[in-house]
Amino acid sequence: MQHETPRYWNPYFGGLMLGLVLFVAFFVAGHGLGSSGGTARVVVALERVVAPRHVARTPAVAEFAHGPGSPLDHWIVWSIGGVLLGGFLSGLLRRRVRFETFHGPRISPRGRWIAALLGGAIVGYAARLARGCTSGQGLSGGATLAVGSWVFLFACFAGAYGCAFFVRRLWTPGREEG
Repeated sequence: MQHETPRYWNPYFGGLMLGLVLFVAFFVAGHGLGSSGGTARVVVALERVVAPRHVARTPAVAEFAHGPGSPLDHWIVWSIGGVLLGGFLSGLLRRRVRFETFHGPRISPRGRWIAALLGGAIVGYAARLARGCTSGQGLSGGATLAVGSWVFLFACFAGAYGCAFFVRRLWTPGREEG
């Protein structure tokens, strides 16, 4: 049985398009791209409903909550929706929308979900500590030649390679003993 290879964009073309979108974002909005700030604003809006006193007492959270309007009244929140919608439409156009869990031969789908959620929580927290995610701090800051952003990018790559050393066995088939 022969499987059809998913049709993805050429990575060089994708990189060129991302660079153009970043340029337009700087030109039109006066800011680069990013997602951790938008995610933080969504979380703060939910937190205001559940624990308003906590939001009022926590300086790192209060910066989004106080001021005119809702924490959701910011362009970056809407960009998250655009990314989700664009990814979904891209998948529809290329007939790649389906429910599936990619996992290696040594990890179950449930284990993969747990690892992904735990990793996502750690990365989300780290993005707030770094004052930006890989797209905001790395892509947008790197495009402006900010030294801290370049340090951040190198640290991300070093951390990813270091972590891959420990989890690679989950993704590779085991060797036969004997």
